[in-house]
Amino acid sequence: MGAIRTNAAAAMLGVSPNTLRSWERRFGFPEPRRTAGGHRQFDLGEIESLRAAFEETHNISSAIAIARERGAGPPTASRLRSAFARFDERDADRVLEESLAVRSVERTVEEVLLAGVGTLDDDTPEYAFAWRWATGWLAAAMRVAPPATREDGALVFDASAPCDLDALHAQALELCLRRRGLRTLTLTVALDPSRLTRALHALAPRAVVLTGRRASLDALGRLVYAARRIGGDAVAVYDFRGALPSTGATTVPHLGDAPLAACEQLLGALDEREPRATESRPALLAVGD
Repeated sequence: MGAIRTNAAAAMLGVSPNTLRSWERRFGFPEPRRTAGGHRQFDLGEIESLRAAFEETHNISSAIAIARERGAGPPTASRLRSAFARFDERDADRVLEESLAVRSVERTVEEVLLAGVGTLDDDTPEYAFAWRWATGWLAAAMRVAPPATREDGALVFDASAPCDLDALHAQALELCLRRRGLRTLTLTVALDPSRLTRALHALAPRAVVLTGRRASLDALGRLVYAARRIGGDAVAVYDFRGALPSTGATTVPHLGDAPLAACEQLLGALDEREPRATESRPALLAVGD
């Protein structure tokens, strides 16, 4: 995994070089090797493992016992959160790369990326750093997703704002749908519904997903009306992560909060529905009083 000098290792652990040397003498861990010139070089994996364990226990003897037992540790949301706390983009990349070796892309996104960002307070610099890193990672994953294998199109109307956790979930859902073979398109709810005609004709969506929580019911209704004006009632509408304001009962199905489960639910619903003629009367969202 690489080796680092004493000062760098101490900085990673948040202690002085003298403290690190005292741990070495007292516990025999972390144990450096010596270069030809006599300089200490610490194993980066051991230092990362010790740092993670020390953050959990706040007790050096317990942390060393844990670090010795588990090594660098599995690629988890807590390890990713630790990278965010240190504003360490390379370590965040490493955690995701390690996760992809043992998890699918979808599970890595849900269990590590989203979970790691979601544990941070959203009004901190650490969260802002994590959000921007995560949205960049998801965008890169989208670019290398395989081409569509199905005729079905899914249109996501995103009512979130930059740095909203919902915005990452919207990206994650689109990535899951794209990797399952659907043609996808995500648009902001701020668009004028009268100017959506070309996009709707190009995608011909069979499903419209509403996500984000910063749009009124009226604004969402206009967007759904525009989609159904082109595709007819064959266009199914879904709510992801509570996009519809809680103003009463609604006939719009909820996909839940997790991207992978929402993707499977949406695909199952599309597979059950038979394609129908599009020449039908447009319909608005049906919401009770």
